[in-house]
Amino acid sequence: MSLEKCLENVRAAHPLIHCITNYVTVNDVANILLACGGSPIMADCPDEAEEITAVCGGLCVNIGTLNTATIPSMLLAGKKAGALGHPSVLDPVGAGASRLRTDTALSLLDQVRFTVVRGNMSEIKALERAGAARGVDADVADRVTEENLPAAAEFVRSFAKKHGCVAAVTGAIDLVTDGGKLYAIRSGRPEMSNITGTGCQLSALTAAYVTANPRNALEAAAAAVCLMGLAGEIGYNAMRPGEGNSSYRNHIIDAVCNIDGRTLKSEANCEII
Repeated sequence: MSLEKCLENVRAAHPLIHCITNYVTVNDVANILLACGGSPIMADCPDEAEEITAVCGGLCVNIGTLNTATIPSMLLAGKKAGALGHPSVLDPVGAGASRLRTDTALSLLDQVRFTVVRGNMSEIKALERAGAARGVDADVADRVTEENLPAAAEFVRSFAKKHGCVAAVTGAIDLVTDGGKLYAIRSGRPEMSNITGTGCQLSALTAAYVTANPRNALEAAAAAVCLMGLAGEIGYNAMRPGEGNSSYRNHIIDAVCNIDGRTLKSEANCEII
Protein backbone atom coordinates (compact mmCIF):
# COMPACT_ATOMS: atom_id res chain seq x y z
CA MET A 1 0.00 0.00 0.00
CA SER A 2 1.27 3.49 -0.86
CA LEU A 3 2.00 6.20 1.68
CA GLU A 4 -0.56 8.34 -0.14
CA LYS A 5 -3.28 5.74 0.32
CA CYS A 6 -2.45 5.35 4.01
CA LEU A 7 -3.05 9.08 4.53
CA GLU A 8 -6.28 9.02 2.56
CA ASN A 9 -7.56 6.08 4.62
CA VAL A 10 -7.03 8.03 7.84
CA ARG A 11 -8.98 10.99 6.47
CA ALA A 12 -11.80 8.67 5.43
CA ALA A 13 -11.94 6.49 8.55
CA HIS A 14 -11.64 9.20 11.28
CA PRO A 15 -10.15 6.66 13.73
CA LEU A 16 -10.94 7.09 17.42
CA ILE A 17 -7.76 6.61 19.46
CA HIS A 18 -7.51 5.92 23.19
CA CYS A 19 -4.39 7.67 24.50
CA ILE A 20 -2.86 6.89 27.85
CA THR A 21 -0.21 9.54 27.50
CA ASN A 22 1.78 12.00 29.54
CA TYR A 23 0.45 15.21 31.02
CA VAL A 24 3.25 17.34 29.56
CA THR A 25 2.03 16.92 25.97
CA VAL A 26 -1.55 15.67 26.24
CA ASN A 27 -3.08 18.72 24.57
CA ASP A 28 -0.69 18.58 21.61
CA VAL A 29 -1.34 14.85 21.24
CA ALA A 30 -5.08 15.51 21.06
CA ASN A 31 -4.58 18.28 18.52
CA ILE A 32 -2.30 16.25 16.24
CA LEU A 33 -4.91 13.49 16.13
CA LEU A 34 -7.59 15.97 15.17
CA ALA A 35 -5.27 17.51 12.58
CA CYS A 36 -4.58 14.20 10.85
CA GLY A 37 -8.25 13.30 10.66
CA GLY A 38 -8.55 11.17 13.78
CA SER A 39 -10.17 11.76 17.15
CA PRO A 40 -8.72 11.40 20.67
CA ILE A 41 -9.96 10.05 23.98
CA MET A 42 -7.69 10.39 27.01
CA ALA A 43 -8.52 8.02 29.87
CA ASP A 44 -5.93 6.73 32.35
CA CYS A 45 -8.07 5.49 35.26
CA PRO A 46 -8.03 1.69 35.71
CA ASP A 47 -11.77 1.74 36.35
CA GLU A 48 -12.50 2.75 32.75
CA ALA A 49 -9.38 1.82 30.79
CA GLU A 50 -10.82 -1.37 29.31
CA GLU A 51 -14.22 0.16 28.58
CA ILE A 52 -12.73 3.15 26.74
CA THR A 53 -10.33 0.91 24.83
CA ALA A 54 -13.26 -1.22 23.69
CA VAL A 55 -15.11 1.70 22.10
CA CYS A 56 -12.01 3.04 20.34
CA GLY A 57 -10.40 1.76 17.18
CA GLY A 58 -6.81 1.94 18.42
CA LEU A 59 -4.62 2.55 21.46
CA CYS A 60 -1.52 4.62 22.18
CA VAL A 61 0.41 3.98 25.41
CA ASN A 62 3.02 6.58 26.35
CA ILE A 63 5.06 6.26 29.57
CA GLY A 64 6.39 9.83 29.54
CA THR A 65 5.07 10.83 32.97
CA LEU A 66 4.87 7.35 34.40
CA ASN A 67 3.37 6.73 37.83
CA THR A 68 2.21 3.66 39.69
CA ALA A 69 -1.45 4.72 39.42
CA THR A 70 -1.48 4.52 35.62
CA ILE A 71 0.64 1.40 35.07
CA PRO A 72 -2.36 -0.90 35.72
CA SER A 73 -4.39 1.15 33.23
CA MET A 74 -1.73 0.65 30.56
CA LEU A 75 -1.72 -3.10 31.08
CA LEU A 76 -5.51 -3.36 31.18
CA ALA A 77 -5.93 -1.25 28.05
CA GLY A 78 -3.17 -3.06 26.19
CA LYS A 79 -4.57 -6.50 26.96
CA LYS A 80 -8.09 -5.37 26.02
CA ALA A 81 -6.88 -3.98 22.70
CA GLY A 82 -5.12 -7.27 22.02
CA ALA A 83 -8.20 -9.32 22.88
CA LEU A 84 -10.29 -7.22 20.51
CA GLY A 85 -7.70 -7.20 17.74
CA HIS A 86 -7.29 -3.43 17.93
CA PRO A 87 -3.97 -1.89 16.80
CA SER A 88 -1.80 -0.47 19.55
CA VAL A 89 1.37 1.64 19.84
CA LEU A 90 3.88 1.76 22.68
CA ASP A 91 6.05 4.82 23.22
CA PRO A 92 8.66 3.86 25.86
CA VAL A 93 9.61 7.45 26.71
CA GLY A 94 12.80 7.60 28.74
CA ALA A 95 13.28 3.84 28.95
CA GLY A 96 16.72 3.35 30.42
CA ALA A 97 16.58 6.55 32.47
CA SER A 98 15.12 4.85 35.53
CA ARG A 99 14.40 1.33 36.70
CA LEU A 100 10.66 2.04 36.88
CA ARG A 101 10.48 3.21 33.27
CA THR A 102 12.59 0.37 31.94
CA ASP A 103 10.82 -2.33 33.93
CA THR A 104 7.39 -0.98 33.02
CA ALA A 105 8.19 -0.84 29.32
CA LEU A 106 9.59 -4.38 29.43
CA SER A 107 6.52 -5.60 31.33
CA LEU A 108 4.23 -4.01 28.74
CA LEU A 109 6.22 -5.61 25.92
CA ASP A 110 6.03 -8.97 27.66
CA GLN A 111 2.28 -8.88 28.36
CA VAL A 112 0.91 -6.92 25.39
CA ARG A 113 1.47 -7.57 21.70
CA PHE A 114 1.90 -4.05 20.38
CA THR A 115 1.45 -3.34 16.69
CA VAL A 116 4.15 -0.66 16.76
CA VAL A 117 6.88 0.31 19.20
CA ARG A 118 7.93 3.90 18.51
CA GLY A 119 10.92 5.46 20.23
CA ASN A 120 14.38 6.88 19.77
CA MET A 121 17.41 4.62 19.45
CA SER A 122 18.48 5.01 23.09
CA GLU A 123 15.04 3.91 24.30
CA ILE A 124 14.99 0.89 22.00
CA LYS A 125 18.52 -0.09 23.03
CA ALA A 126 17.51 0.18 26.69
CA LEU A 127 14.71 -2.31 26.05
CA GLU A 128 17.30 -4.69 24.63
CA ARG A 129 19.70 -3.97 27.52
CA ALA A 130 22.09 -2.58 24.93
CA GLY A 131 22.34 0.95 26.26
CA ALA A 132 21.11 3.43 28.82
CA ALA A 133 19.32 6.73 28.31
CA ARG A 134 20.09 9.82 30.36
CA GLY A 135 16.64 11.32 29.83
CA VAL A 136 13.93 11.33 27.17
CA ASP A 137 16.27 12.24 24.30
CA ALA A 138 18.56 9.91 22.37
CA ASP A 139 22.17 9.77 23.51
CA VAL A 140 24.64 11.27 21.04
CA ALA A 141 26.37 7.89 20.76
CA ASP A 142 23.10 6.28 19.60
CA ARG A 143 22.35 8.65 16.74
CA VAL A 144 21.79 6.99 13.38
CA THR A 145 24.14 8.38 10.71
CA GLU A 146 24.88 7.45 7.13
CA GLU A 147 28.03 5.70 8.39
CA ASN A 148 26.34 3.46 10.96
CA LEU A 149 23.06 3.05 9.05
CA PRO A 150 23.62 -0.62 8.05
CA ALA A 151 24.36 -1.70 11.62
CA ALA A 152 21.49 0.38 13.02
CA ALA A 153 19.11 -1.11 10.45
CA GLU A 154 20.05 -4.65 11.45
CA PHE A 155 19.59 -3.86 15.13
CA VAL A 156 16.12 -2.41 14.54
CA ARG A 157 15.16 -5.36 12.32
CA SER A 158 16.24 -7.75 15.07
CA PHE A 159 14.14 -5.86 17.65
CA ALA A 160 11.05 -5.98 15.41
CA LYS A 161 11.45 -9.71 14.77
CA LYS A 162 11.97 -10.50 18.44
CA HIS A 163 8.87 -8.63 19.61
CA GLY A 164 6.64 -9.37 16.64
CA CYS A 165 5.96 -5.72 15.95
CA VAL A 166 6.74 -2.85 13.66
CA ALA A 167 9.65 -0.89 15.11
CA ALA A 168 9.70 2.84 14.34
CA VAL A 169 12.96 4.33 15.57
CA THR A 170 13.16 8.06 15.03
CA GLY A 171 16.08 10.44 14.88
CA ALA A 172 18.16 12.20 12.24
CA ILE A 173 17.42 9.17 10.04
CA ASP A 174 14.18 7.38 10.92
CA LEU A 175 14.01 3.59 10.59
CA VAL A 176 10.69 1.74 10.27
CA THR A 177 10.64 -2.03 9.85
CA ASP A 178 8.64 -5.18 10.51
CA GLY A 179 11.84 -7.19 10.70
CA GLY A 180 12.11 -7.55 6.92
CA LYS A 181 11.45 -4.56 4.71
CA LEU A 182 12.89 -1.38 6.19
CA TYR A 183 12.08 2.24 5.42
CA ALA A 184 14.87 4.78 5.91
CA ILE A 185 13.29 8.21 6.18
CA ARG A 186 15.26 11.43 6.00
CA SER A 187 12.45 13.96 6.33
CA GLY A 188 12.27 16.45 9.20
CA ARG A 189 14.25 19.26 10.79
CA PRO A 190 16.70 19.14 13.72
CA GLU A 191 14.78 22.03 15.29
CA MET A 192 11.88 19.66 15.95
CA SER A 193 13.85 18.28 18.91
CA ASN A 194 13.58 21.71 20.57
CA ILE A 195 9.80 21.33 20.87
CA THR A 196 8.47 19.25 23.74
CA GLY A 197 6.18 16.54 22.46
CA THR A 198 6.93 15.94 18.80
CA GLY A 199 7.72 12.32 19.62
CA CYS A 200 4.53 11.94 21.65
CA GLN A 201 2.56 13.47 18.79
CA LEU A 202 4.15 11.06 16.34
CA SER A 203 3.24 8.03 18.45
CA ALA A 204 -0.42 9.10 18.53
CA LEU A 205 -0.28 9.86 14.82
CA THR A 206 1.12 6.38 14.24
CA ALA A 207 -1.73 4.86 16.24
CA ALA A 208 -4.24 6.65 14.00
CA TYR A 209 -2.47 5.44 10.88
CA VAL A 210 -2.22 1.76 11.85
CA THR A 211 -5.84 1.85 13.03
CA ALA A 212 -7.03 3.15 9.67
CA ASN A 213 -4.75 0.72 7.80
CA PRO A 214 -4.92 -2.44 9.93
CA ARG A 215 -3.62 -4.82 7.26
CA ASN A 216 -0.69 -2.61 6.33
CA ALA A 217 0.91 -1.69 9.65
CA LEU A 218 4.42 -1.28 8.23
CA GLU A 219 3.38 1.09 5.47
CA ALA A 220 1.02 2.94 7.81
CA ALA A 221 3.76 3.51 10.39
CA ALA A 222 6.15 4.66 7.67
CA ALA A 223 3.52 7.05 6.33
CA ALA A 224 3.00 8.55 9.79
CA VAL A 225 6.74 9.05 10.28
CA CYS A 226 7.04 10.61 6.81
CA LEU A 227 4.09 12.90 7.51
CA MET A 228 5.54 14.16 10.79
CA GLY A 229 8.94 14.79 9.25
CA LEU A 230 7.47 16.59 6.26
CA ALA A 231 5.28 18.67 8.57
CA GLY A 232 8.43 19.68 10.42
CA GLU A 233 9.98 20.90 7.17
CA ILE A 234 6.87 22.73 6.00
CA GLY A 235 6.27 24.21 9.43
CA TYR A 236 9.84 25.48 9.66
CA ASN A 237 9.63 27.11 6.24
CA ALA A 238 6.39 28.82 7.24
CA MET A 239 7.93 30.60 10.22
CA ARG A 240 8.19 34.38 10.12
CA PRO A 241 10.82 36.64 11.71
CA GLY A 242 10.38 36.78 15.45
CA GLU A 243 8.63 33.43 15.74
CA GLY A 244 10.08 30.66 17.91
CA ASN A 245 9.28 27.29 19.45
CA SER A 246 5.64 27.97 20.25
CA SER A 247 4.88 29.15 16.74
CA TYR A 248 6.84 26.27 15.24
CA ARG A 249 4.70 23.78 17.17
CA ASN A 250 1.55 25.36 15.76
CA HIS A 251 2.96 25.40 12.22
CA ILE A 252 3.71 21.67 12.49
CA ILE A 253 0.15 20.89 13.57
CA ASP A 254 -1.18 23.08 10.76
CA ALA A 255 0.99 21.24 8.26
CA VAL A 256 -0.27 17.84 9.43
CA CYS A 257 -3.78 19.17 8.92
CA ASN A 258 -3.08 20.47 5.40
CA ILE A 259 -0.71 17.93 3.83
CA ASP A 260 -2.54 15.78 1.29
CA GLY A 261 -1.65 12.40 -0.14
CA ARG A 262 0.00 13.77 -3.27
CA THR A 263 2.25 16.05 -1.25
CA LEU A 264 3.23 13.22 1.09
CA LYS A 265 4.04 10.96 -1.86
CA SER A 266 6.05 13.53 -3.79
CA GLU A 267 7.94 15.30 -0.99
CA ALA A 268 8.67 12.68 1.68
CA ASN A 269 12.33 11.63 1.63
CA CYS A 270 11.92 7.87 2.01
CA GLU A 271 13.71 4.80 0.67
CA ILE A 272 13.40 1.07 1.20
CA ILE A 273 16.61 -0.72 2.20
